[in-house]
Amino acid sequence: MLEIRNIFKTYEGKPLLTDISFTVAEGGTICLLGASGSGKSTLLRIIAGLESPDSGLIFFDGLDLASTPPHLRDFGLVFQDYALFPHLNVNDNVAFGLKMRSIGQKEIDLRVGRLLDSMNLKNFGGRNVTDLSGGEQQRVALARALAIRPRLLMFDEPLGALDRSLREGLLNELRTILRQTNIPNIYVTHDQEEAFAIADSVLILHEGKIIHEGTPADVWANPQSAFVAEFLGLGNILAGEVIAKNKFQTEHGIFDVKCAHKHSKGEKIHLLARPFVESTHAERSVLRLRASQPSLRPPLRTKTKLDEERRRSAISRISGVVKDIIFQQDRYEVTLDNGLFIYLKNAPKIGQKISVQVKIECLV
Repeated sequence: MLEIRNIFKTYEGKPLLTDISFTVAEGGTICLLGASGSGKSTLLRIIAGLESPDSGLIFFDGLDLASTPPHLRDFGLVFQDYALFPHLNVNDNVAFGLKMRSIGQKEIDLRVGRLLDSMNLKNFGGRNVTDLSGGEQQRVALARALAIRPRLLMFDEPLGALDRSLREGLLNELRTILRQTNIPNIYVTHDQEEAFAIADSVLILHEGKIIHEGTPADVWANPQSAFVAEFLGLGNILAGEVIAKNKFQTEHGIFDVKCAHKHSKGEKIHLLARPFVESTHAERSVLRLRASQPSLRPPLRTKTKLDEERRRSAISRISGVVKDIIFQQDRYEVTLDNGLFIYLKNAPKIGQKISVQVKIECLV
């Protein structure tokens, strides 16, 4: 088990990582999710031993790794740019770490052959890596990382250089491989869909701090803050003010929400308007501001999570006049005159006044 305790790191006198702590259990996948500059890659380099923290401890199976150099940690690292050796063919790239460890040639051939077969690269051994596609190169990079039988795997934006179709296919393959090997791993990405698809636990980093963590279902059901809700594209963030208990004033109207937080009258707050399926029209409506990111398909939730979400939220209606309509595959993005967007299965008409249901909840 990997254990990170109270890691601090500064750069040019400014905080880069602040009090980072988490654990990765055997076979577990932890995803560090955050925008560029949030400190994800720096944290990965510290764990790998390529950089030193200003303070804090890193343990693996109870052993402090402070004095252990990178090549003796037995950690595998997969990069976005593959980091393959262009002068070596596929076989030699995969075998590189094994040769550095003075593994016998017979064992090397056996491991390399098995890994290339498992990566659907059985007949690629003699090819130059520069002749491979992006997806094939990333498979070679993963095979090289797995060849040394690492105690921990780390992925730094591994699919970032691939187009969408390749990324989705390789993500599915990667998830299967990780489950089969049972190697604990840390997956770094800025992509919410990747994080929710592959992780057992998601840690959201912002300005060098872990501001939220939990299972994908937990994080989706309870974003806790306006930043997390907007970053994940969960819906529309409405700025408002407390006017009475469980009653909030926004520029889009007054909303009654059963809020578990303690608020005082006049306090500034944020509300989240989540997607909601209208029972009468069976249409999915997603409310969000123009600046919001595209919403993700929510992961499956247990009955307990649904009950908790219903307790914290209230069903409300948002109305507006249709100003613009854009077709997006299986739905229509509809712009209203109040500056809000909604998504509908069937297209309304320009100038038509429409009303959609949303679930409103209070954020910290």
